[in-house]
Amino acid sequence: MTQSDIVVHVDGEAVAFVTLNRPRQINAIKLSMWRDLTPIMTDLGGREDVRAVVLTGAGGHFSAGADIKEFVQNRMGGDLWVDYERHFVAAVEAVRTCAKPTIAAVSGNCMGGACALAMACDFRIADPTARFAIPSAKLGVVYGLPETTLLVALVGVAAAKRVLYTGDSVDAGEAQRIGLVEEVVPGPPREAAVALARRMVNNAPLSIAGAKRMLNALARGESGAHAEEFRALTRGAVNSEDYREGSRAFVEKRMPTFRGR
Repeated sequence: MTQSDIVVHVDGEAVAFVTLNRPRQINAIKLSMWRDLTPIMTDLGGREDVRAVVLTGAGGHFSAGADIKEFVQNRMGGDLWVDYERHFVAAVEAVRTCAKPTIAAVSGNCMGGACALAMACDFRIADPTARFAIPSAKLGVVYGLPETTLLVALVGVAAAKRVLYTGDSVDAGEAQRIGLVEEVVPGPPREAAVALARRMVNNAPLSIAGAKRMLNALARGESGAHAEEFRALTRGAVNSEDYREGSRAFVEKRMPTFRGR
């Protein structure tokens, strides 16, 4: 399926690929793409035939970030800025809260708003060509609270200050050192992302979704506010078909077949 400048493909082994597809523009993200990302990620999160999502870019780059050429018509002035930010924040949040494991496979440029998309994923795998930067200080804007929260959670306050104050690019090795990426691989990061996804797709979807919900809340210091929700998640899993299947499979010494129910 092609929607706007984003290509979505689900393979035969329950892995979905979401590809930013403007290679001639280094996959710069238009306002229409921010709008489209939210329903795309929401849909994939609810699909039974999807167990993991790989987010990547076409043509050797992840993304140059938000399309600055659009800023004059779509991001200047109070009302335009508010509308743009609403769609941008919603897209990043849709990636962060997707019920399925999400993996960013990063080559080349990963800048600004695209960096927020990568940080919103559960995992980030890069190759040696990857370059990360948040050049907000060079554009006269302030990186927003949601995306800054993601950055601090990954790299800590001191490293986040260096990234945001200087606006300088960080290579793959430095990104791994400060915690911005988990793994740097010599070959295509998409292949490494798929290999990681394959280790998850046969596990219980309810278990993964529940763990993700709790871990995201813990990372933001919000676990207390959701305590009753988490108790309900735990009770629901114990009463699920998947729990019964997992228990039977263990006793019968076979691989379980989970259905997310």
